[in-house]
Amino acid sequence: LCPEPLMRRVMTDMHMPEITIAYGLTEASPGITLTPRDASIEERTQSVGRVLPDLEVRIVDPSTGRARAPGQAGELCVRGYNVMKGYYNDPGATEKAFRGGYFHTGDAAVVHPDGYVEIRDRYKDVIISGGENISSIEVEGALLRHPAILEVAVVGMPHERWGESPHAFVVLRPGQSSTAEEMREFARDSLAHFKVPSAFTFVQELPKTATGKIQKFVLRGGKAAI
Repeated sequence: LCPEPLMRRVMTDMHMPEITIAYGLTEASPGITLTPRDASIEERTQSVGRVLPDLEVRIVDPSTGRARAPGQAGELCVRGYNVMKGYYNDPGATEKAFRGGYFHTGDAAVVHPDGYVEIRDRYKDVIISGGENISSIEVEGALLRHPAILEVAVVGMPHERWGESPHAFVVLRPGQSSTAEEMREFARDSLAHFKVPSAFTFVQELPKTATGKIQKFVLRGGKAAI
């Protein structure tokens, strides 16, 4: 999902009144959903649009593979004309990915009654703290409303009491300064207490792939450029 503060900055700074939000992955060549032209900014920031024609999407329990009721969160699975047939020379991975006849994306999602799809998080990025599931995307979106923050990534880090807890890696805007406590107080205004990061690390940049994706596995290993 595109955080609302980021989208509004792009619309203003880059003079782009209309932004299309899409969701997909390489295995789906690559599109699965798209926001229609008449979508509101709320629909564009709170969802990834509606499912493209000739594709079928279902939400399933990630453990059992059983379909979830409409409006319930689960793993997003897809099948259709543009979904790959399988992984090259890897029948084991192919069988696992296509169990139940649909391709399993690994993304936690909800399909709302109006057909809009909301991506909650990557399942591997969901933080489980004291038995509570925390969406890293939700925490990042809340923190990006802070005027001093340029970029942020939130990951789960080991915690001796809660198992793991949210840890925020923050890139500040040039000329700005802040502290972990100030950031924590800001986050408390819009997040439940258990979702507020227990630690903040201020970094010069976030590790990214060539296409700009943040490499959260690097952050979990403590290898950010501090």
